[in-house]
Amino acid sequence: MSQVLILAEFSADGPAKTVAELATAGAGVGSVTALVLAAPGKGSALAGLIMSGPIAEVVVIESDAFAKHSVAAAADAIAQLITSKSVDALFVASSAFGKEVAARVAVQLDSGIITDAVDVSSDLTATQLVFGGSTTVHSRVSHGCAIITIRPNSITPDLSPSTPSVSDASFELSASAQLAEVLSSTPFVKGGRPELTEAQIVVSGGRGTNGDFAVVEAFADSLGAAVGASRAATDAGWYPHSHQVGQTGKTVSPQLYVACGISGAIQHRAGMQTSKLIIAINKDPDAPIFEIADFGVVGDLFAVLPKATQGVQARKS
Repeated sequence: MSQVLILAEFSADGPAKTVAELATAGAGVGSVTALVLAAPGKGSALAGLIMSGPIAEVVVIESDAFAKHSVAAAADAIAQLITSKSVDALFVASSAFGKEVAARVAVQLDSGIITDAVDVSSDLTATQLVFGGSTTVHSRVSHGCAIITIRPNSITPDLSPSTPSVSDASFELSASAQLAEVLSSTPFVKGGRPELTEAQIVVSGGRGTNGDFAVVEAFADSLGAAVGASRAATDAGWYPHSHQVGQTGKTVSPQLYVACGISGAIQHRAGMQTSKLIIAINKDPDAPIFEIADFGVVGDLFAVLPKATQGVQARKS
Protein backbone atom coordinates (compact mmCIF):
# COMPACT_ATOMS: atom_id res chain seq x y z
CA MET A 1 0.00 0.00 0.00
CA SER A 2 1.24 3.48 -0.86
CA GLN A 3 2.30 5.73 2.01
CA VAL A 4 1.03 9.31 1.91
CA LEU A 5 2.32 12.04 4.21
CA ILE A 6 0.26 15.20 4.77
CA LEU A 7 1.38 18.37 6.53
CA ALA A 8 -1.11 19.38 9.22
CA GLU A 9 -1.53 23.13 9.57
CA PHE A 10 -3.50 24.72 12.39
CA SER A 11 -5.52 27.88 12.86
CA ALA A 12 -6.40 29.71 16.07
CA ASP A 13 -9.51 27.53 16.34
CA GLY A 14 -7.71 24.21 15.90
CA PRO A 15 -6.85 22.05 12.91
CA ALA A 16 -7.52 23.75 9.61
CA LYS A 17 -10.23 22.13 7.49
CA THR A 18 -7.55 21.45 4.91
CA VAL A 19 -6.12 18.71 7.15
CA ALA A 20 -9.24 16.61 6.54
CA GLU A 21 -9.23 17.58 2.86
CA LEU A 22 -5.62 16.46 2.44
CA ALA A 23 -6.32 13.25 4.38
CA THR A 24 -9.33 12.48 2.19
CA ALA A 25 -7.25 12.95 -0.95
CA GLY A 26 -4.50 10.80 0.54
CA ALA A 27 -6.87 8.00 1.54
CA GLY A 28 -7.72 7.55 -2.13
CA VAL A 29 -4.06 6.71 -2.72
CA GLY A 30 -3.04 4.72 0.37
CA SER A 31 -2.38 4.93 4.10
CA VAL A 32 -2.24 8.50 5.46
CA THR A 33 0.20 9.86 8.03
CA ALA A 34 -0.26 13.42 9.29
CA LEU A 35 2.83 15.38 10.32
CA VAL A 36 2.54 17.93 13.13
CA LEU A 37 5.39 20.45 13.48
CA ALA A 38 5.28 22.19 16.84
CA ALA A 39 7.19 24.15 19.44
CA PRO A 40 8.60 22.12 22.36
CA GLY A 41 5.82 20.87 24.64
CA LYS A 42 3.02 21.78 22.18
CA GLY A 43 2.97 18.78 19.87
CA SER A 44 0.87 16.40 21.92
CA ALA A 45 -1.94 18.92 22.33
CA LEU A 46 -1.98 19.71 18.62
CA ALA A 47 -1.98 16.03 17.68
CA GLY A 48 -4.96 15.54 19.98
CA LEU A 49 -6.94 18.04 17.90
CA ILE A 50 -6.83 15.79 14.84
CA MET A 51 -9.94 13.74 15.46
CA SER A 52 -11.51 13.49 12.01
CA GLY A 53 -10.53 12.30 8.57
CA PRO A 54 -9.03 9.02 7.33
CA ILE A 55 -5.67 9.38 9.12
CA ALA A 56 -3.89 6.23 10.30
CA GLU A 57 -1.00 7.86 12.15
CA VAL A 58 0.10 11.24 13.47
CA VAL A 59 3.82 11.96 13.73
CA VAL A 60 4.87 14.84 15.97
CA ILE A 61 8.16 16.70 15.62
CA GLU A 62 8.91 19.40 18.18
CA SER A 63 11.61 22.05 17.81
CA ASP A 64 12.28 25.73 18.45
CA ALA A 65 13.59 25.85 14.89
CA PHE A 66 10.07 25.93 13.44
CA ALA A 67 9.58 29.43 14.82
CA LYS A 68 13.10 30.70 14.21
CA HIS A 69 13.76 29.13 10.80
CA SER A 70 10.17 28.46 9.74
CA VAL A 71 9.91 27.20 6.15
CA ALA A 72 13.52 25.97 5.92
CA ALA A 73 13.22 23.97 9.15
CA ALA A 74 9.86 22.54 8.10
CA ALA A 75 11.33 21.40 4.79
CA ASP A 76 14.25 19.70 6.56
CA ALA A 77 11.90 17.85 8.91
CA ILE A 78 9.58 16.72 6.11
CA ALA A 79 12.38 15.61 3.80
CA GLN A 80 14.04 13.54 6.51
CA LEU A 81 10.74 11.91 7.53
CA ILE A 82 9.92 11.05 3.90
CA THR A 83 13.27 9.33 3.56
CA SER A 84 13.03 7.41 6.85
CA LYS A 85 9.45 6.21 6.26
CA SER A 86 9.79 5.55 2.50
CA VAL A 87 6.87 7.86 1.76
CA ASP A 88 5.41 7.65 -1.76
CA ALA A 89 3.62 11.00 -1.80
CA LEU A 90 3.51 14.29 0.11
CA PHE A 91 0.31 16.34 0.10
CA VAL A 92 0.46 19.95 1.30
CA ALA A 93 -2.13 22.73 1.23
CA SER A 94 -1.61 25.25 -1.58
CA SER A 95 -0.93 28.19 0.71
CA ALA A 96 2.07 30.48 0.35
CA PHE A 97 3.73 28.58 3.20
CA GLY A 98 2.77 25.18 1.82
CA LYS A 99 4.04 25.88 -1.68
CA GLU A 100 7.39 27.14 -0.43
CA VAL A 101 7.83 24.15 1.88
CA ALA A 102 6.87 21.75 -0.92
CA ALA A 103 9.33 23.38 -3.32
CA ARG A 104 12.18 23.13 -0.81
CA VAL A 105 11.40 19.48 -0.12
CA ALA A 106 11.32 18.74 -3.85
CA VAL A 107 14.78 20.26 -4.26
CA GLN A 108 16.20 18.37 -1.28
CA LEU A 109 14.83 15.01 -2.48
CA ASP A 110 15.30 15.63 -6.21
CA SER A 111 11.60 14.91 -6.66
CA GLY A 112 8.96 16.26 -9.00
CA ILE A 113 6.33 18.69 -7.77
CA ILE A 114 2.80 19.63 -8.89
CA THR A 115 1.11 22.72 -7.45
CA ASP A 116 -2.52 23.83 -7.09
CA ALA A 117 -4.11 20.45 -7.75
CA VAL A 118 -7.87 20.23 -7.31
CA ASP A 119 -8.00 16.43 -7.30
CA VAL A 120 -5.63 13.45 -7.09
CA SER A 121 -6.52 9.97 -8.39
CA SER A 122 -5.44 6.65 -6.92
CA ASP A 123 -2.44 6.45 -9.27
CA LEU A 124 -1.28 9.94 -8.15
CA THR A 125 -2.47 11.65 -11.30
CA ALA A 126 -3.17 15.25 -10.30
CA THR A 127 -5.86 17.43 -11.83
CA GLN A 128 -5.16 21.15 -12.20
CA LEU A 129 -7.34 23.99 -13.48
CA VAL A 130 -5.16 26.52 -15.30
CA PHE A 131 -5.65 29.75 -17.26
CA GLY A 132 -8.35 30.93 -14.88
CA GLY A 133 -10.10 27.57 -14.85
CA SER A 134 -10.56 27.43 -18.63
CA THR A 135 -8.24 24.44 -19.13
CA THR A 136 -7.99 21.15 -17.23
CA VAL A 137 -4.58 19.49 -16.97
CA HIS A 138 -3.83 15.92 -15.79
CA SER A 139 -0.23 15.20 -14.82
CA ARG A 140 1.92 12.88 -12.73
CA VAL A 141 5.25 13.20 -10.99
CA SER A 142 7.70 10.99 -12.88
CA HIS A 143 10.65 11.04 -10.50
CA GLY A 144 11.01 10.55 -6.76
CA CYS A 145 8.36 11.17 -4.13
CA ALA A 146 5.21 12.70 -5.61
CA ILE A 147 4.99 16.14 -4.02
CA ILE A 148 1.59 17.73 -4.62
CA THR A 149 0.07 20.91 -3.22
CA ILE A 150 -3.74 20.82 -3.15
CA ARG A 151 -5.95 23.87 -3.42
CA PRO A 152 -8.12 24.37 -0.30
CA ASN A 153 -11.89 23.79 -0.72
CA SER A 154 -11.36 21.61 -3.81
CA ILE A 155 -11.75 18.25 -1.99
CA THR A 156 -14.92 17.31 -0.10
CA PRO A 157 -13.48 16.22 3.26
CA ASP A 158 -14.30 12.98 5.04
CA LEU A 159 -15.04 14.28 8.55
CA SER A 160 -15.79 10.93 10.15
CA PRO A 161 -14.19 10.50 13.62
CA SER A 162 -10.73 8.97 13.74
CA THR A 163 -8.33 7.79 16.43
CA PRO A 164 -4.92 7.66 14.77
CA SER A 165 -1.85 6.37 16.59
CA VAL A 166 0.58 9.09 17.70
CA SER A 167 4.37 8.85 17.64
CA ASP A 168 7.29 11.25 18.03
CA ALA A 169 10.18 11.85 15.67
CA SER A 170 13.19 14.10 15.51
CA PHE A 171 15.17 15.80 12.77
CA GLU A 172 18.48 17.54 12.23
CA LEU A 173 18.45 21.16 11.09
CA SER A 174 20.72 21.59 8.09
CA ALA A 175 23.41 24.25 7.91
CA SER A 176 21.64 25.96 5.02
CA ALA A 177 18.35 26.11 6.97
CA GLN A 178 20.11 27.83 9.85
CA LEU A 179 20.94 30.70 7.49
CA ALA A 180 17.25 31.33 6.71
CA GLU A 181 16.09 33.02 9.89
CA VAL A 182 12.69 34.67 10.44
CA LEU A 183 13.25 38.17 11.82
CA SER A 184 9.61 39.22 12.22
CA SER A 185 6.12 38.14 11.24
CA THR A 186 3.08 40.42 11.33
CA PRO A 187 0.07 38.82 9.63
CA PHE A 188 -2.90 41.09 8.86
CA VAL A 189 -5.83 39.66 10.81
CA LYS A 190 -9.03 41.54 11.60
CA GLY A 191 -12.06 40.39 13.54
CA GLY A 192 -11.06 36.73 13.69
CA ARG A 193 -11.95 36.18 10.05
CA PRO A 194 -10.99 32.90 8.35
CA GLU A 195 -7.82 32.66 6.29
CA LEU A 196 -8.51 33.81 2.74
CA THR A 197 -7.54 30.67 0.83
CA GLU A 198 -9.36 28.35 3.25
CA ALA A 199 -12.59 30.33 3.65
CA GLN A 200 -15.91 28.84 2.58
CA ILE A 201 -17.16 32.36 1.78
CA VAL A 202 -15.13 35.28 0.42
CA VAL A 203 -16.35 38.86 0.01
CA SER A 204 -14.01 40.99 -2.09
CA GLY A 205 -13.91 44.70 -2.81
CA GLY A 206 -12.44 46.50 -5.78
CA ARG A 207 -12.10 49.90 -7.37
CA GLY A 208 -15.79 50.58 -6.76
CA THR A 209 -15.19 50.85 -3.00
CA ASN A 210 -13.21 54.07 -3.53
CA GLY A 211 -11.03 52.91 -0.66
CA ASP A 212 -13.85 52.43 1.84
CA PHE A 213 -14.00 48.72 2.75
CA ALA A 214 -16.24 49.23 5.80
CA VAL A 215 -19.42 47.94 4.12
CA VAL A 216 -17.49 45.06 2.53
CA GLU A 217 -16.08 44.04 5.92
CA ALA A 218 -19.45 44.39 7.64
CA PHE A 219 -21.12 42.12 5.09
CA ALA A 220 -18.26 39.62 5.30
CA ASP A 221 -18.52 39.52 9.10
CA SER A 222 -22.28 38.89 8.93
CA LEU A 223 -21.54 35.80 6.81
CA GLY A 224 -18.44 34.67 8.72
CA ALA A 225 -16.48 35.26 5.54
CA ALA A 226 -12.94 36.24 4.62
CA VAL A 227 -12.27 39.58 2.95
CA GLY A 228 -10.45 39.81 -0.36
CA ALA A 229 -9.50 42.64 -2.66
CA SER A 230 -8.76 43.21 -6.33
CA ARG A 231 -5.34 44.28 -7.53
CA ALA A 232 -6.66 47.79 -8.20
CA ALA A 233 -7.64 48.09 -4.54
CA THR A 234 -4.36 46.75 -3.19
CA ASP A 235 -2.21 48.78 -5.60
CA ALA A 236 -4.06 51.89 -4.45
CA GLY A 237 -3.16 51.06 -0.84
CA TRP A 238 -6.78 50.56 0.17
CA TYR A 239 -6.26 47.00 1.44
CA PRO A 240 -3.19 44.86 2.23
CA HIS A 241 -1.57 42.98 -0.66
CA SER A 242 -1.85 39.80 1.43
CA HIS A 243 -5.58 39.89 0.66
CA GLN A 244 -5.25 40.31 -3.10
CA VAL A 245 -7.22 37.78 -5.14
CA GLY A 246 -6.00 37.22 -8.66
CA GLN A 247 -3.30 35.92 -10.95
CA THR A 248 -0.57 37.78 -9.06
CA GLY A 249 -2.29 37.35 -5.70
CA LYS A 250 -4.04 34.43 -4.05
CA THR A 251 -6.24 31.83 -5.73
CA VAL A 252 -9.47 31.01 -3.89
CA SER A 253 -12.16 28.40 -4.51
CA PRO A 254 -14.84 29.09 -1.89
CA GLN A 255 -18.40 27.84 -1.90
CA LEU A 256 -19.52 31.47 -2.30
CA TYR A 257 -17.60 34.43 -3.77
CA VAL A 258 -19.11 37.93 -3.65
CA ALA A 259 -17.41 40.50 -5.89
CA CYS A 260 -18.21 44.05 -4.81
CA GLY A 261 -17.27 46.89 -7.15
CA ILE A 262 -14.90 44.65 -9.11
CA SER A 263 -14.95 44.96 -12.89
CA GLY A 264 -13.80 41.38 -13.46
CA ALA A 265 -10.61 41.77 -15.47
CA ILE A 266 -8.99 38.49 -16.50
CA GLN A 267 -6.26 38.97 -13.88
CA HIS A 268 -8.84 38.90 -11.08
CA ARG A 269 -10.96 36.17 -12.65
CA ALA A 270 -7.93 33.87 -12.74
CA GLY A 271 -7.88 33.89 -8.94
CA MET A 272 -11.57 33.20 -8.23
CA GLN A 273 -13.22 31.74 -11.32
CA THR A 274 -13.38 28.23 -9.83
CA SER A 275 -15.59 29.41 -6.94
CA LYS A 276 -18.72 27.26 -6.63
CA LEU A 277 -21.16 30.22 -6.63
CA ILE A 278 -20.32 33.76 -7.74
CA ILE A 279 -22.37 36.87 -6.95
CA ALA A 280 -21.39 40.22 -8.49
CA ILE A 281 -22.41 43.70 -7.37
CA ASN A 282 -21.47 46.48 -9.79
CA LYS A 283 -22.96 49.75 -11.06
CA ASP A 284 -21.84 48.97 -14.61
CA PRO A 285 -24.23 46.47 -16.25
CA ASP A 286 -21.56 45.70 -18.85
CA ALA A 287 -18.83 44.83 -16.33
CA PRO A 288 -17.00 41.61 -17.39
CA ILE A 289 -17.59 40.10 -13.93
CA PHE A 290 -21.23 39.50 -14.87
CA GLU A 291 -20.09 37.10 -17.61
CA ILE A 292 -19.03 34.52 -15.00
CA ALA A 293 -21.43 35.45 -12.18
CA ASP A 294 -24.23 33.07 -11.22
CA PHE A 295 -26.18 36.00 -9.81
CA GLY A 296 -25.67 39.70 -10.43
CA VAL A 297 -26.88 42.92 -8.85
CA VAL A 298 -26.59 46.09 -10.92
CA GLY A 299 -26.34 48.79 -8.29
CA ASP A 300 -24.20 50.84 -5.93
CA LEU A 301 -22.44 48.56 -3.46
CA PHE A 302 -22.86 51.23 -0.76
CA ALA A 303 -26.62 50.89 -1.13
CA VAL A 304 -26.75 47.13 -1.71
CA LEU A 305 -24.35 45.79 0.94
CA PRO A 306 -25.86 47.48 4.04
CA LYS A 307 -29.28 46.08 3.12
CA ALA A 308 -27.78 42.65 2.48
CA THR A 309 -26.02 42.80 5.85
CA GLN A 310 -29.25 43.72 7.62
CA GLY A 311 -31.03 40.87 5.86
CA VAL A 312 -28.42 38.31 6.96
CA GLN A 313 -28.45 39.58 10.55
CA ALA A 314 -32.24 39.50 10.63
CA ARG A 315 -32.25 35.84 9.60
CA LYS A 316 -29.85 35.05 12.45
CA SER A 317 -31.98 36.74 15.10
